[in-house]
Amino acid sequence: MTRSSPNRNEAVAQEEKPAGDRRWNVVVILTDDQGVWAAGCYGNPEIRTPNLDRLAATGTQFDNFFVATPVCSPSRATLLTGQVPSQHGIHDWIDGGNVGPDAIRYLRGAETYTAVLARHGWRCGISGKWHLGDSATPQCGFTDWYVHQKGSSDYNAAPMVRDGRLVTESRYITDAITDEALNMLARYAEARAPFYLSVHYTAPHSPWTGHPEELVRSYDDCPFDSCPQEPRHPWAEPFTDQHLGNRESLQGYFAAVTAMDIGVGRILDALETHGLRERTLVVFLSDNGFSCGHHGFWGKGNGTRPLNMYERSIKVPAIISHPGRVKIQRAPHMVSAYDFYPTLLDYLGLPGADDPRLPGRSLAGLLRNGRSEEREHVVVFDEYGPVRMIRTERWKYVHRYPDGPHELFDLVNDPEERDNLAAEAAHQRRIREMKGEMEEWFARYVIPARDGLRQPADRPTPTYPRGLGGGQSRPVGRAWQTSEDQERPA
Repeated sequence: MTRSSPNRNEAVAQEEKPAGDRRWNVVVILTDDQGVWAAGCYGNPEIRTPNLDRLAATGTQFDNFFVATPVCSPSRATLLTGQVPSQHGIHDWIDGGNVGPDAIRYLRGAETYTAVLARHGWRCGISGKWHLGDSATPQCGFTDWYVHQKGSSDYNAAPMVRDGRLVTESRYITDAITDEALNMLARYAEARAPFYLSVHYTAPHSPWTGHPEELVRSYDDCPFDSCPQEPRHPWAEPFTDQHLGNRESLQGYFAAVTAMDIGVGRILDALETHGLRERTLVVFLSDNGFSCGHHGFWGKGNGTRPLNMYERSIKVPAIISHPGRVKIQRAPHMVSAYDFYPTLLDYLGLPGADDPRLPGRSLAGLLRNGRSEEREHVVVFDEYGPVRMIRTERWKYVHRYPDGPHELFDLVNDPEERDNLAAEAAHQRRIREMKGEMEEWFARYVIPARDGLRQPADRPTPTYPRGLGGGQSRPVGRAWQTSEDQERPA
């Protein structure tokens, strides 16, 4: 059991009940580097995920759920805030400001849905990966806090935070995250008050070693047809070289997913045992996609230089289940991670879902009855520093500022993104129109001082210029932050 007091600057306001009886519990299970292809319910007959399959059979399974950035920290920040990176200012994974005297709260001043829930009477707990700075301190409305000190590590002897102390976890970290989540869940069940629980696995992020031997060996005879080890991509990062064609890496990745799936099953069983399943919305997501040899590289958006926006990097598994309330369906709708914030608040009857400063829209109607108001255009936008993407149901255009290379793919006739049409004369008008729509969309939401186009093309990092919030900017590894609080833009 891990319990910490909230920071005085983030004290929970007097409880306000939402309209109607929507004080349902929420459990959000978030994995790390899980490709949309890495689950049985998404059509992979080789990987064993019986509990994800079980969850999908009870709710809405999204076939086209896209992260806002194909790398962990900014993607997680978007889920929590509903903001794109050029609003919240985190553009890449964070390797500085996590613990110690230089710890930084990268979301200080930003509104998160967990803070909204806490203000309205939900008790909020997290078990697992945080990776948004100052890991030793509960924040954003969380009061129960068992988190990884950084972002990833070996699966055994992982560096964690317990009761504000930096500790080394003796258990296999996937099991430890599940155990701590179950401890919190048991307390919440006894308290009989609404709760929110984040279960953030580090799986199946590398390293793909140190996983339960029986799970690794269970894939000894797997042909791994779902992970073709293609010829090395010309842009592949050196990380690829040690894993491309390596069966041990494939077995480790698959074992990590299956170990995580066992934890998901334990959480679902506990909800049923406590009689909470009917009153609990369960969400399953990954922070970004992943390629295990697909396209000739191992990795996500930063698995290549220049950075990529391949479907396997930006599309993730997404399942939302609430028995008797969320429709059982396969949803083909194009959905972005920035839609999650307004959807959750709307579903729970809480304010903030229609904030005009946010780019997303609520999909609560789609969850309840399979119907939703479409966007003016069915378009999804992504960014990774100076790389931006606009994707329609058929076309994807990737623009790399300032000088390219750019890409245009016809996803109907070329779903594997093999044939780049960006240089063809016949498509120049299409490219101009798509680029224009993309730039107009980003201009609507970007906060200039946090604009990803200010980032270097080889390594996008959050650079908060001198004077933002009145502070001095200072480098902290691959992330920057002002010394003063960030403020949510007006």
